[in-house]
Amino acid sequence: MEYNLEVAQQQRHVEIETQEDQSLKAIVEKNLYDVYYHVISDSQIHMTVINNGKEKKANAYVASCPEGKIIFINGRQYQVCDLEGKGNRNKKNMVSDLPDQITPPMPAIVVKIFVHVGDIVKKGQNVIAVSAMKMETTLYAPFDGTVTQINCAINDKVAPGQILVEIQKEGDL
Repeated sequence: MEYNLEVAQQQRHVEIETQEDQSLKAIVEKNLYDVYYHVISDSQIHMTVINNGKEKKANAYVASCPEGKIIFINGRQYQVCDLEGKGNRNKKNMVSDLPDQITPPMPAIVVKIFVHVGDIVKKGQNVIAVSAMKMETTLYAPFDGTVTQINCAINDKVAPGQILVEIQKEGDL
């Protein structure tokens, strides 16, 4: 498969050939990478990347954002956007792939809570911000509804899978 991506505000042409053994070959701007990966959770992947005989291991944490994906690797944050779909997306479609639960993409610390119990929120609205590896990530409301519970406080250490804010869906009230 071929992709035209914007990574860290630079355009990249990427070709991916998946293998059956949890590996893939990636050609990024004519550079060949052999990638062996293990999916740890919906938001975490352990990878071994080989390029020109050099092997590097890394954990990648992936989070959705309205502009595409944010990928954290070795303390660095990369915003990745598929340029093929960029011009056709509007704000309503950008938040359609939000997870149903508000959980951090990686171990983090809560730095901001934008809502209170009883608040009515709209899909895509800022709910909570977490910080990991000196980078802040905002987590969004996955649907319209009412905040029923906040399960954390500012400066709490949180982990993937931990539900930080519970929202009762607007038709379920």
